[in-house]
Amino acid sequence: MTNQSTSMSYDAILLVSFGGPERLSDVIPFLENVLKGRNVPRERMLEVAKHYELFGGVSPINEENRKLIAALKDELKANGPDLPVYFGNRNWHPMLADTIKTMRDEGVQNPLAFVTSAYSSYSSCRQYLEDIERARASVGAGAPRIEKLRAFYNHPGFIEANVANVRSAWERIPEDRRADAQLVFTAHSIPDTMARNCDYESQLIETGRLISAGLSIRNWQLVFQSRSGSPNQPWLGPDVCDCLRELSKRGTVDAVVAPIGFICDHMEVIYDLDLEARQLCEQIGLNMQRAATVGTQPAFVRMIRELIVERLDPTIAPRFMGDRQPALCKPDCCAKG
Repeated sequence: MTNQSTSMSYDAILLVSFGGPERLSDVIPFLENVLKGRNVPRERMLEVAKHYELFGGVSPINEENRKLIAALKDELKANGPDLPVYFGNRNWHPMLADTIKTMRDEGVQNPLAFVTSAYSSYSSCRQYLEDIERARASVGAGAPRIEKLRAFYNHPGFIEANVANVRSAWERIPEDRRADAQLVFTAHSIPDTMARNCDYESQLIETGRLISAGLSIRNWQLVFQSRSGSPNQPWLGPDVCDCLRELSKRGTVDAVVAPIGFICDHMEVIYDLDLEARQLCEQIGLNMQRAATVGTQPAFVRMIRELIVERLDPTIAPRFMGDRQPALCKPDCCAKG
């Protein structure tokens, strides 16, 4: 697999995501896939399984991705290029290897991969590349050659979609209290050792800056959620619940929580924010409004098409906001740490 732009033609789109269970019997096998090769005690896995059980064993991620694929197909059919769109996951069905085999059998040779993460880190970039390559190897002869589209954290379409969603949440706060409200951006935490080898945190800060600027909101901060692993290992912080407690102690009455680290609702979003953080806010008397993830926002769907078109035509300048020039991932990007 390569990540370098070439003059070759592309004949399909592969949406690559994390995957999630869709029934109770899927939960343990799914988590075993996620944790394979990691030194995580089984007790911890069973604790996480309880999160899924609260929602009937169903993560929203697969259905959200199906909706995004449907919207993208409509966008490509209407405005071109009218390429077929396939769906493959790292950790649960449809599995990458199965999808890549189907692509090979249907004659696909050079697809572009859209990975459902806007940012660069081992977990959100390089690990996807490794899993794609592993899946290609398992398919064997004739497996399509796959290139990944670039990170899009500062693409105008991503910023526009987030601005629209944050604005909707912000407007649910009484108008006379908005000047004192706090905007809290959240993303999945990663270990400090991993963060030092990538631009994940700085990209998130840039995304937050661009969104808040688009809304003329000065009171904002970046926090993290969903950390896992040993409590003795430092991870990016502060944690979203610690942040909300501190805001309440300082007298803040209203907060908008915007999960900009996720493009659609994962279990981490609905458990950590819609359940855990919301329950905390009810206890401490903080009015929390949760902004939607970008999902199938029209500006976001158009953005995916733009990413495809700019790879098809190297004369098209990539669109971005801020000072960070977009770049393709290098094969040695985002070391695990």
